[in-house]
Amino acid sequence: MTDGVLDYSQPGPFTTLDATQLRLIEQLPDDPVGICLAVQGLVIQPTEARTLGIPEDRIAEKNIRPVNQLIAVLTALDPAPLHRPRTPETRVIGTCRHFATIACAILRARGIASRARCGFGTYFREGLGLDHWVTEYWHHDQRRWVRVDTEHLGRDFVAHPDDLAPGEFLTGGEAWAQHRDGVIDPNTFGTAGTDHAWGPHEISGNVVRDLAALCKLETLNWDEWGRMTAAYQGRTGPDYDRLIDLVADACSEDDAPTLTRLFVNPDLAVPEHIIG
Repeated sequence: MTDGVLDYSQPGPFTTLDATQLRLIEQLPDDPVGICLAVQGLVIQPTEARTLGIPEDRIAEKNIRPVNQLIAVLTALDPAPLHRPRTPETRVIGTCRHFATIACAILRARGIASRARCGFGTYFREGLGLDHWVTEYWHHDQRRWVRVDTEHLGRDFVAHPDDLAPGEFLTGGEAWAQHRDGVIDPNTFGTAGTDHAWGPHEISGNVVRDLAALCKLETLNWDEWGRMTAAYQGRTGPDYDRLIDLVADACSEDDAPTLTRLFVNPDLAVPEHIIG
């Protein structure tokens, strides 16, 4: 990120691979969707890991942010290059964020403009928007960002998880704008498996996380900073909502100068303890 310019073909702090790891991706497919499909075999969700009896102390892998550290865990379990199929117990434990961000890191290592996006999938349960992350890559011929549900490629939640249709996935900002316009009921948007993590402030939290991801800091699903905690506790008001309006607009417009300017706002900037 330089002078308000965001180069998504280059890695950020969490998507930089070590020089020694580049050989591990040499035999991956050339096309972006093929890369995303390969990543699908590198990560296992915590619930599935527990079902398979993977030791509980490994569940903490889901808290790893940098992709180079995730790949270090993978290669400690199995040193094979990343195009080789891995058994479930030799995959790193993570969430949709890890699927999306590992794919993003590999795409950027190949010089392909890509982004991890934080928002909500509307296709998992009818009438609900569930917390989710996907991968985007820039399609040069079509001059557009293509959204790929890296975690669910090959599954039948939607017709084309390799090119999600408008509305199937809403970024935090898109969901926030629809909430503010009265298009959606915000109380139907939240985190699956919880009773409390639903409503407007769950959406605003994903707006801030998506801003960070667009500024090449792909935080964890549960990272909180700035006024996010206060928002979750109902201790923010119209001034914070108006700030989120600005962020949502900038994210939707892909307005790099405004994104980078907003990202240094103390209420929005990712703190050093998360980056370090």
